[in-house]
Amino acid sequence: MKQGDDDQKSKLIETIVKQSHQASERLAMTTGSQRSRAVALMGQSLRRSYDDILEANTLDLETGREMALPELILEWLKLTPQRLETAIKILERLASIADPIQRVSHAPYPLDPAQTYCQRMPLGVITFIYEALPELSAIAAGLCVKTGNSLLLRGGSEASHSNEAILKALNTALEEADLPQHTLQLLCGDQGCSVRDLVRQEPYTQLVIPYGRPSLVEETAKLVNVPILRTAIGNCYLYWSTTGSAEKVRSVIVDSHVSEPDPVNAIEKVLINRNIKASLLTNVFQILKDKGFILKGEEELVTAYPQYLHPIQEKEWSQSYIKKVVAFRFVDDIGSAIAWINRHSSGHADCIISQSYRETRQFAQAVDSALVYVNASPRFFRYAANGDSIFLGMSNQKGYRRGLIGLESLTTFKQVVQGQ
Repeated sequence: MKQGDDDQKSKLIETIVKQSHQASERLAMTTGSQRSRAVALMGQSLRRSYDDILEANTLDLETGREMALPELILEWLKLTPQRLETAIKILERLASIADPIQRVSHAPYPLDPAQTYCQRMPLGVITFIYEALPELSAIAAGLCVKTGNSLLLRGGSEASHSNEAILKALNTALEEADLPQHTLQLLCGDQGCSVRDLVRQEPYTQLVIPYGRPSLVEETAKLVNVPILRTAIGNCYLYWSTTGSAEKVRSVIVDSHVSEPDPVNAIEKVLINRNIKASLLTNVFQILKDKGFILKGEEELVTAYPQYLHPIQEKEWSQSYIKKVVAFRFVDDIGSAIAWINRHSSGHADCIISQSYRETRQFAQAVDSALVYVNASPRFFRYAANGDSIFLGMSNQKGYRRGLIGLESLTTFKQVVQGQ
């Protein structure tokens, strides 16, 4: 009986994915103004549904507490008015910026005497698998509609009411905008939607994006048979050079943890040049402790500063905490720091604090990460106060989609060769 139920669920998922594929084909033929209008209407619909969405989220939070969900997931699940307002503002910004599709650029190798050029195109069907963080469903939907892609959302059961309320509002807007049916679809874990079946839908699905704790990303990556865009959160490193300011180190660490609810680029590990003065270390430890950070360190540092640091297990150097925890370690020089970072960092955002041009250039060139920050906070912004950049998250995988995940990450190139 169970095998029959599983087969039925698999067929249902395949049907849903095919519907999304058909929607993506029609969506690719829409104009940029149509899609921009749809995104604007999505923002307006969310605002009209404000109370309903927050009420649904309250129900999810109550259920989550009864189920004793981890504090991290409860924090991600909490859809405050500010977080919902941020999602609405992102949709408003997306609606106002230029259409990323059909943008023409020079071909890398022109073919004479034909006219040769490249243009951006939608990918097709994108599957977004995420836990908690209900506002991400609206942001991912805005990015996908803007780029002409259909979107399959697979949210966690802990956020089922919130996700359903948000998708109801978004689909109302898409219907008003006369975009294809099934452009946005939601599948919930409590409805028996198997991640394995969902991410093995070749050739209908063009991209899978898992978003959440590292365990979710790794488990999804093992199952897919279609392209995947890995995301990363936490376990970013900072190297503190002898020429680096202690005040700058403190401010960068604190600022990197401010992004909420998911501090994507939070610095969780600090490599300290062995020649840094003890008084500077004490000052940094004390201020971070006063700001509510839990501090850890290798044995040598714990022995020297037992009032500030807790021992760290060796495996933690390669793991993210995703909370206000920072671990410290001595290194002999910048070469040792780079080697350690390349071995243990999550590889998406690492930082150096140094006034040496030689050191900063060496760090920028040798650290194998998607983004390198030199005397700057790696704090993550989904959208900046100015400019057109909107980001879903960060990717640490190599390839053309490495780094910040924005509109261009959800498109591909087509080369056109036009003869006489």
